[in-house]
Formats: sequence, structure tokens, C-alpha cells
Amino acid sequence: MSRVVIDPITRIEGHLKIEVEVSKGKVVDAWSSATLFRGIEIMLQGRDPRDAYLFTQRACGVCTYIHGLASIRAVDAAVGANIPDNARIIRNLLHGVQYLHDHLVHFYHLHALDWVDIVSALKADPKKAASIAAQAEPTTPSTGVNDLKEVQARVKKFVDSGQLGPFANGYWGHPAYKLTPEVNLIAVTHYLAALRQQARTVKMMAIFGGKNPHVQSLTVGGVTCAMDLNPARIAEFKYLWKETMDFVNNVYVPDVLTVAASYKDWGKIGGTTNFLAYGDFPATAKEPDSFLMPRGVMFKRGLAHVQSFDPALITEQIKHSWYEGDPKGLNPAKGETKPAYDKYDTAGRYSWMKAPRYKDEPCEVGPLARTLVAYGKGQPQIKHLVDVVLKKLGIPASALFSTLGRTAARCIETKVIGDAMEGWIDQLVANVKKGDTDVCIDPKMAAEGMGMGLNDVPRGALGHWISIKEGKIANYQMVVPSTWNIGPRCANNKRGPLEEALVGTPVADPKRPVEVLRTVHSFDPCIACGVHIIDPDTNEVYEFKVV
Repeated sequence: MSRVVIDPITRIEGHLKIEVEVSKGKVVDAWSSATLFRGIEIMLQGRDPRDAYLFTQRACGVCTYIHGLASIRAVDAAVGANIPDNARIIRNLLHGVQYLHDHLVHFYHLHALDWVDIVSALKADPKKAASIAAQAEPTTPSTGVNDLKEVQARVKKFVDSGQLGPFANGYWGHPAYKLTPEVNLIAVTHYLAALRQQARTVKMMAIFGGKNPHVQSLTVGGVTCAMDLNPARIAEFKYLWKETMDFVNNVYVPDVLTVAASYKDWGKIGGTTNFLAYGDFPATAKEPDSFLMPRGVMFKRGLAHVQSFDPALITEQIKHSWYEGDPKGLNPAKGETKPAYDKYDTAGRYSWMKAPRYKDEPCEVGPLARTLVAYGKGQPQIKHLVDVVLKKLGIPASALFSTLGRTAARCIETKVIGDAMEGWIDQLVANVKKGDTDVCIDPKMAAEGMGMGLNDVPRGALGHWISIKEGKIANYQMVVPSTWNIGPRCANNKRGPLEEALVGTPVADPKRPVEVLRTVHSFDPCIACGVHIIDPDTNEVYEFKVV
């Protein structure tokens, strides 16, 4: 038995350490450790509740809008604000942009290199690759023979110089890679194309958000971008949306299907047991009934038994976390943040993350959880696309509970949410045409109150809880998606979802654990470049870097 320590994990946001035990070529145990303390909850105490969204967005430089939205929703709830229809639509559109941008970046720039062998692309026949691309993506102009030759030449130049740039230090040539050289060349070409596209896509955030990252147009009671409700700005937004959806439909979706077809064995690897979704994208003021992505909880992979969700049943447990308090934890509405670091000990405390539990059970959140809950509740767009993907790949529904399913679910919901955005844009246009340009109300700030802001964001279920006393923030708690997914063991010593998912993962070469990275990256951790592999039998430490 050997122990593998990857610290820190790269191609994520933040600082994450993964430790696994490998026996007979498979992971038999795992520990997930967040090695960075956040502390924003402490900074917020005593401040004006209306300022909270500006601070909480700084919890992350990647998924910034969603913390602002959760914070504003929490204060909206505390003061009883019912926002105008246009504000709901604009908040949905900004949230949709976050999904489109985040999921494209995740697949191509954070996750794809776990499946794509960059150096193998040098062996590809560009003509054959162009033919394959044309069959899968007939309207994509960026994968013609000349385009592919150009990309191949650029990669060769990097390889010959010994400087692979952003592709350096990968596990190229690893036996776990299965794509043909031609498909690898197409994937590298799309990696570069996605870099250009994501820069275009994120411009939508600035149109109604004022800037990106860290939007400025949110406010308690709605949004502040009334001046942008004009035909020119809306048309600019729609143009960029259409350009992005062309990329989603003609590049992203075909690429995911192509990769999945070569890695169908991963439909049995990396699964978890329980799933939770807060749901999001309200069509009306009636929440959660009008959500595009429904709310619910699923235990023991029970697709036919999606249960209703009660936030009062959440606890943040801390037995294996560096915090003071009751190991069984508290509900976030009464939560505490009292850091108490002593040492890293996988048998004791080993993470700055708490361990959120629902009914004392670990629950995966994120694209797969949302897709499974929606599928189980019969959401028509999700159900249709899931069935299409399963049929096309020739795999059973049970394959959804896996690393492969997690990656496919992210693509499926990108398509569903992206398509829904067209209807929201049209609603906004119709409202403006009939003279409805209201985007906010001015609610009276409560001297006392409590509020909860739940939203389901690209990485999963996000919740902010606020307590207001004498007009100031008395307590503030944030339970983020990666806390649900990447958190440590709980008071009952049950593994967190990522820890559970890693057990059973095959590892062909402990010195190059690309298989571990596949499952870790499938969760899109947001918690980043050395890897340390420790063999306890020899105490030998192997050090190297990965992209």
C-alpha cells in the first residue's frame, strides 16, 4: 500500500490538498484538505448589510457574481423585498452568463487535459483530423486542415524548444490516455479557440453588471442598471449570447460526446451516493415552484424518489476541521466561525473546510446533482437531453453516477440554461417596449432581521445566511459548493463526497496519478503547483509539477 499526496491541486481556484492510499492499483481511502482559511464572515460583522455583497464577491476571483447574488438575496429576504420583474430577469441573465463562461472554461482549460494528450497531437494526420471534425461539427470553421496544421506546428515548436508553455509538466504519454492523435489535435485546437471565446462571453456580464469580475449593479431590492435597458445594449447582449451558444452547440457539446465515447469505462468510476440541489432561475416571484432547475434532495441514488428540501436540516460539522465548537456543528443560520488550527492529521483535523451535512448525510452538489434532481422530477429539457446522451453513448442511466456523468451533466445544463436565456432576453425586450423599465425598489433597511439567500451556481448549492441587529451585520455564514463537495469527514466519520468518489479509482502509476485528477477536477473545486507522491514503505518523495 502506498500513500499519494497531491499538494496543491492545480487547475482549480484556491489551495487544495488531496491525499489517497493506493493498494493493488486502486484508491482505498482518501482525504480532502482545504489549506486556506477564508475569514470573510468575520470581516463582515458590524458592517452595513447592504455592503455584504461587495465583500462576499471577493471570496473568489472566478465565480464572483454568484456570491453577490446570494448575499443580496439574503438581505432581500431579511427586509422582505419583492423585486421587480425586470430585476429578476436581469439577475437570471447575469447568472446564466456565469454558467456559460464557467462551464466552458472548466471543460477546456481546467478538465480537458485530464483526458487529452497534448503531445500525442504531433502524431496526427491533419487531413484525417479535419474529416473527423467535419463529421462531428459541420458548422465549425476553426478545424479545417490549415487550422489544424497551424496548431500542430505551434505545439511542435513548443515541444522542440522544451517549453510547452501552458501545457508543460503534464502526464503526456500516460497509458490512461485513450484519444487518437487526430482527436487530441482537434481538442488542442478547441482549447485555444475556447480561450478566445470565453473572453467574448464574459463581456455579457459587464453589459448589465457594470464590470467583471465583481459586478456593481446588484442592490437590495433589485438591480441598478436601468440605463442599460435600451435596444442597443440588449442587442449587444443578445449578439454575444448567440455567439456563445453557437460555440456551445457546435464545439462544446460535440467535444464532450467525443471524449465521453472514448472513456465510457469512467461511467463506473468516481460516483457518490446522495445529491442535493437548491434549484434556481425563477420564472416568476413564486419560488422555488417556478425554478427552471428544480430544488430537491436524492438519497442512495434514488432517481425515482426526489425529496423536498428543508434548509433547517443542514448542519456544518467540524470534528475534522480546524474550528472550535460542537463537532456535530450548527445550522448555518446560527453558525460560528472560530478558527483553531493545530496540525494536519488525517486521523484528526485536516481541513479549513467544515463538513456540511443534510440529515447527517454527505451530499454532492453541482451540475450532476442538479441534473439528477431535474431528471428525477421530470424537467422536460433535462430529461430529453439526458436520454439523448445516454442513447448516443450506449450507456445505462446508472452511468450518470460517475466522473463521466458529472462531466456530461455540466455540458447538458449549459445547453438547457443557455437556451432558456433567449426567452429571458425576449421578456426583457417586451417589457421595455411596453414602457416597463423598473429595475429596483427601495426597501427600508430592517433594524433587526434574519435572511437566507440560496442559489444554485455552476459549482453547486450556495447559501448565505445573515443576522441583522441594530441595523448592522451581527452574524454572517457562507456555505459554498466546494464545502459540500470537497469538505472532510463529519462527526460520524463519513467521508465527504470527493473523498467518497475517489475510493475505487484506478491508479496505473502512483508517480503520475492522472486518474485521481480526473475525478478531483470533475467537481471543479474552488478553494493552487507542486505534486508530492509519498511511498510510506520507502519514505521516498517524488516531486514534480502538473498543469
